[in-house]
Amino acid sequence: MHSVLLVLAAFLASAVEMVEALTIVLAVGVTRGWRSAGWGVAAALGGLTVIVAGLGPALANLPIDSLRLVVGTVLLVFGLQWLRKAILRASGLKALHDEEAIYSAEVALLRASGERPQHDWYAFTVAFKGVFLEGLEVAFIVVTFGGAQRNVGLAAVGAAAALVVVLIAGIIVHAPLTRVPENTLKFGVGVMLTSFGLFWSAEGAGVAWPGGDVSLLGLIVFVVVLAFGIVALVRRTSSLPEVATS
Repeated sequence: MHSVLLVLAAFLASAVEMVEALTIVLAVGVTRGWRSAGWGVAAALGGLTVIVAGLGPALANLPIDSLRLVVGTVLLVFGLQWLRKAILRASGLKALHDEEAIYSAEVALLRASGERPQHDWYAFTVAFKGVFLEGLEVAFIVVTFGGAQRNVGLAAVGAAAALVVVLIAGIIVHAPLTRVPENTLKFGVGVMLTSFGLFWSAEGAGVAWPGGDVSLLGLIVFVVVLAFGIVALVRRTSSLPEVATS
């Protein structure tokens, strides 16, 4: 069960980052040409491969309890940040993430930058930046999720599955993935990161969870209920009429 949840968490978190990277690459390819954009993507993937290959063995040599404590704490911080933004969006206090608007902005910026040379360094740089920065997030997810459980390969399976799904979706729609419910996906990722962070950091600190890995399901349910409760509370509070103080 824990292995399935590990793959699912890596899949969801990686899919979010890949959707954002694909939006940038599509904008570059359509407006500036696919050749230079493709070289930018290839260069970014090469750099990311080196980073993952370098970090994987290093993490494998760390004490497992210390690793879980550190990784769990980091994931908890990231998860709470994601969950906070998702709650603000769900409660209407923050604008929803609009991939179509991001795509349109990228296209306008690229078209305003001038004519396309044979090798477009601008397209190369933009594609490289988008894939590399978002890919670093995926690499972090794979190395930390997998390293904490001594199974980087299993986390990599989730990331690879996300890559296949996003690529197929991108080929089919050949446009920003506006049909993907990214805001819902980010809410789910925030829940998963927070739950894994709580579970691993507590394990690293010496806490013995009742039922072992099954407790992770209870943590996920707890975080989901708590998050929806906060959303409902914020919506109710924001809808209350203001009371005069004078």
